[in-house]
Amino acid sequence: MVSAARGSKRAAVSAPHHPKVHPNGAASSATFSYQQLREKARAIRRDILISITEAASGHPGGSLSETDILVALYYGVLRHDPQNPAWPDRDRFILSKGHACPGLYTVLAHRGYFPKADLSTFRKLGSHLQGHAKIGTPGVEMSSGSLGQGLSFGIGVALAGRLDKRPYRTYVLLGDGECDEGQVWEAAMAAAHYKVDTLTAIVDRNGVQNDRHTDEVMQLEPLAAKWRAFGWRVLEIDGHSFPALLRAYHQAQETSGQPTAIIARTVKGKGVSFMEGNPAFHGRAPTKEQLAQAMGELGFSGAEVAAAMKELGFPEAKIAEWTGPMK
Repeated sequence: MVSAARGSKRAAVSAPHHPKVHPNGAASSATFSYQQLREKARAIRRDILISITEAASGHPGGSLSETDILVALYYGVLRHDPQNPAWPDRDRFILSKGHACPGLYTVLAHRGYFPKADLSTFRKLGSHLQGHAKIGTPGVEMSSGSLGQGLSFGIGVALAGRLDKRPYRTYVLLGDGECDEGQVWEAAMAAAHYKVDTLTAIVDRNGVQNDRHTDEVMQLEPLAAKWRAFGWRVLEIDGHSFPALLRAYHQAQETSGQPTAIIARTVKGKGVSFMEGNPAFHGRAPTKEQLAQAMGELGFSGAEVAAAMKELGFPEAKIAEWTGPMK
């Protein structure tokens, strides 16, 4: 069970039917309903697409599929303080699938780690928001690039917490295509061997990697059975359901003696019809015309997109150019 010391800042997600969850900014005492979390995820998807369109480069598909996973963590689970990113007792989140950093950047900006206006600088020279997450950006725990390394890094972080007698937990988000990497399974074996029960791995099981579907590249199934065979507790959930996500994170917190793997079934490009399940949008930015369609499908009017772009620091001329065709 979670200790009293941890409980002071950790989400109290008690039962699946409970209508509200607690966010964990160090000074926050508000609560969010599941509907509020869905609305936050919708706004984050909007800003992900705006920042990638501005950069004309990036990875929208996996950023959209991971959005609900990240919103559930940062608003309902993680013990963290955006005003003190280096707080020694913070829970650690590690984005192993680092190309999907637009999702993480946008959540961090909405959570208050840095100004939302920074999102308009994504992938620009001199910006701290580069095409892969890197240490130095507030809230980023690991510099990413090569796939397959995040779980090993997470084990080291978790074992350091054990040695230092720190109460934090460690969460690592992996891509399903990333699970082709042998280092993932070496790490999985080590985590079980050392009984790293403060470690939770989440697999974004969206079924698409790079330019094709995962089963065309390497057959992963039975994926859950593989993790179990390596000594992990395995939970299979709908990765777009906030009740399911929060329940799974809570179960992971209560697990002792072994690490937990959450296989989150998601949709690549979630929320945008022409991106959903489409390998072409693994690493392709939408055009301005496609952005307008995406905003409509996410339920945003032109006026709402204009307000969001203003908050993100875009000049009035560009706002008018982009939102003019929107309803």
